[in-house]
Amino acid sequence: MGPERLREMLDRVASGELDPADALTRLKTLPFEDLGFAKVDHHRTLRNGIPEVIFAEGKTAEQVGQIALRLRDAGEGVLITRLDRGAAAEVLSAVPELVYHDLPRVAVLAGRSAPQRGRGTILVIAAGTADLPVAEEAAITAEYMGNEIERVYDVGVAGIHRLFAHQATLMRASALIVVAGMEGALPSVVGGLVDRPVIAVPTSVGYGASFGGLAALLGMLNSCAAGVTVVNIDNGFGAGVAAGLMNRP
Repeated sequence: MGPERLREMLDRVASGELDPADALTRLKTLPFEDLGFAKVDHHRTLRNGIPEVIFAEGKTAEQVGQIALRLRDAGEGVLITRLDRGAAAEVLSAVPELVYHDLPRVAVLAGRSAPQRGRGTILVIAAGTADLPVAEEAAITAEYMGNEIERVYDVGVAGIHRLFAHQATLMRASALIVVAGMEGALPSVVGGLVDRPVIAVPTSVGYGASFGGLAALLGMLNSCAAGVTVVNIDNGFGAGVAAGLMNRP
């Protein structure tokens, strides 16, 4: 339950439109609802502005569907990450309002994104096409939080002139998410061009010596560009949330 819905309910109690006993029943699931296998955090929207997000990896499709149903029925948004295509079919049959994005393996409840609250545009930049699953996870997450998103894809350092063609777009962004695998050099380049926060996302894309993204992670952590912060390997969700928080008024 978000602050808007809670305020509306309290106003209805104060005006006599809603019986206090009914309001108490609705509040019984706050701050969480125990499903046995999961404790669904209905209070998270009040605490930090976005509902609990479901990390599907390691959960059964039935468990993911039940959690999504509880969030939907409580009037909250639903964002599911790391949801494989096979499990998605079963989850969407339980919650048909979900929209599934195949490339980033993300599902979002249609019409339940947060109201627009960003003070500017978040720009998501991907070094290569192979980085798009992580970049799209970041973009959809930040959009879900109520932000305007722009995308600039396939502008890695192997052809740096492709990035410079978008310099005006870089300059007008409030925060930038830069996604790259291999040696992870792109965030350092972007960090040297802009005066806004840069969130670097290493991906597991690369040959053997990339060590599943470790090379990119270490490269980003050792960036000589000031203002570059780094999230975990393939963590587009974490980058989207961080950028959304930075973009709040």
